[in-house]
Amino acid sequence: MEEFRRSYSRLCKDSGAEPQEAVLKQLHDLREGHHKSRLDLATQSLSVDTCGALGKLLQNDILFSVVLLSDCMMSEEGSKLLIQGLCSNTVLRYLDLKGNNLRAIGAEALGKLLRQNKSIQSLILEWNNLGMWEESFSLFCEGLGANTTLLQLDLRNNQINHKGAEELALALKNNSTLQEIDLRWNNIGLLGGRAIVNCFSNNRTLRKLELAGNNVPGDILKAVEQAMEHNIDRQVSHQENKNRTYVLSKEVQNLKEEKSKQFLSLMDTIDKQREEISRNSRSSAARMSQLQEALNERHSIINSLKAKLQMTEAALALSEQKVQDLSDLLTTAKQEQMNLSQRQSKELKLEQQEAADRESKLLKELTASNERNMLLRNQVDELERKGKSQQERLFLTKQELTNITAELKLRLTQADERLEMEKRRFKQNLEDSENLRLKEVQHLSRHMEESERSLQERIQKLETVRISLEEEVSRVKKAVLAERGQAEEEMIKAKNQVRLELQQRMTHLEEKLRLMTQARDEAQEYCLQQKQAMAESQAKSNQMNLQMEALRRQLEELQQELRNKDQVKVAEVSKVRVELQEQIGHLQAEMTAQEGLREKIAALERQIKVMSSSHREALLDRESENASIREKLRLKNTEIKRLREEEAQRASFLQNAILAYVQGSPLGSSNLDKE
Repeated sequence: MEEFRRSYSRLCKDSGAEPQEAVLKQLHDLREGHHKSRLDLATQSLSVDTCGALGKLLQNDILFSVVLLSDCMMSEEGSKLLIQGLCSNTVLRYLDLKGNNLRAIGAEALGKLLRQNKSIQSLILEWNNLGMWEESFSLFCEGLGANTTLLQLDLRNNQINHKGAEELALALKNNSTLQEIDLRWNNIGLLGGRAIVNCFSNNRTLRKLELAGNNVPGDILKAVEQAMEHNIDRQVSHQENKNRTYVLSKEVQNLKEEKSKQFLSLMDTIDKQREEISRNSRSSAARMSQLQEALNERHSIINSLKAKLQMTEAALALSEQKVQDLSDLLTTAKQEQMNLSQRQSKELKLEQQEAADRESKLLKELTASNERNMLLRNQVDELERKGKSQQERLFLTKQELTNITAELKLRLTQADERLEMEKRRFKQNLEDSENLRLKEVQHLSRHMEESERSLQERIQKLETVRISLEEEVSRVKKAVLAERGQAEEEMIKAKNQVRLELQQRMTHLEEKLRLMTQARDEAQEYCLQQKQAMAESQAKSNQMNLQMEALRRQLEELQQELRNKDQVKVAEVSKVRVELQEQIGHLQAEMTAQEGLREKIAALERQIKVMSSSHREALLDRESENASIREKLRLKNTEIKRLREEEAQRASFLQNAILAYVQGSPLGSSNLDKE
């Protein structure tokens, strides 16, 4: 504020004039006060230099949004300089130029201001003489017609006649932002009032127009009031339509966002499932490699055992040769051998019993493993049954979805039939009312048809959005079904692989048992043949016992591995169950989301129906109002014709009376002269 004051004094000194003390004092008071965005110089007599300085300062000013210059006794040149400075201002919102005796130059400057300035919203021009010069006032009206920001205009007591009112009506036809205008206490008259009434066929934004004290007839004032009410109703309906469209667009956008979020969440879950499947496949591949390595190790152990058997056979051949060589010695030791044979027979019986016990144990273990396999198979069958039951549930849910879609389609068809019936009734009403319409009603009907087209286009857009949403839902369903089928196929493949692995292991174990039985039989035969060399055979039998113990350990290890595999299989089956339950939960969530979308679509359709019904009611109200206005106009025209005829009769009577008086006056004077 201090800088504004200094620049004002500097500009005044540069122009060779002294700054006005009243202005400086007012600026100083503004600096100390609270209204720093308000420049109040009302009732201060401003000179031409002061006006020029203020115009230059306000040209690029960003401080003052309100400027009060009422009753400042400005000259034409000073007002021109000040208003020219305000043309490029971008902050000013309220300008008061009341009681400054603005005339031709001021009107031209104001027209330029209205044409160039893009910030002024309220302009007060009360108690001026803008309407005295018609050409200047026409320039002012041209600027008003080109303005796009002014909302309030005060033109009270400006000596505006009917021609100025016609120029003002042309400006109001072109202006699309002005909302309030005050024309009280001017000289508009009947012709000016008619021109202003005619401008409302193009102006849709003016809400308040004051015409008191202008010698305007009451019917024109009523027509102006009705036009103002129509404009207010139009603006209210337009604002409501804007709000509804905004709300609908927001809802559609929210639906799209929710759908995109759901789609992204589905994609994330699908990716997670794929990653888990890949991890499971990797882990299964690693386990298979480990099992293959274990099998290879066992094959190598079996090969080593075979090599040991070959070595023992070679040793047996050498022992036979030694037996042949020592046959002579055996004859001498038959008695000792008989004793030893009895002992060995007892020991062999004990060993046979132990072997039988071991065989029974092995058979029991085999039966237990078979029972476990049967239990596992039963569990797999139960899982398959559960999968089938879940598929049946999914099929039932699909049937419910189809039923719901069919019901929705039926409701849509019923709504379409109702709309068609209402359209037919509306067309019949229009055909009945076409005989009573005139040119103005045709213009209004065109406007309302355009609005109906826009509403139909919006309805079509909403329908396209609904169709796109349904297509997206169907695509998501297809993707989910495809993924579920893939998961089921992978589960079936995993089950088949597990079954094949179990069968292979069982065959492998059976082969091992067969080999073991063959080896046992061979060992028994070998023991029977080598009764004579009992000492060596006992050592060999001890070695075979050790090998049998190693094989038992291997069997126990295999059984432990089988148990671990069973546990892994149970864990995998539980994982598959959890995944299926998660997929079912996702499908149920999608079903709930689809139901919410359908409810929103139904709500939107209800809103559209309500809007169309309100639109039709508004059309009927407009038509009834137009009919009443036409009837009133017809009555007014008849009254005007009657008044004109009465005035013509009175004028003719007056002419006859004047002629009779003029003709009678000389005759009377001549009679007096004769007497």
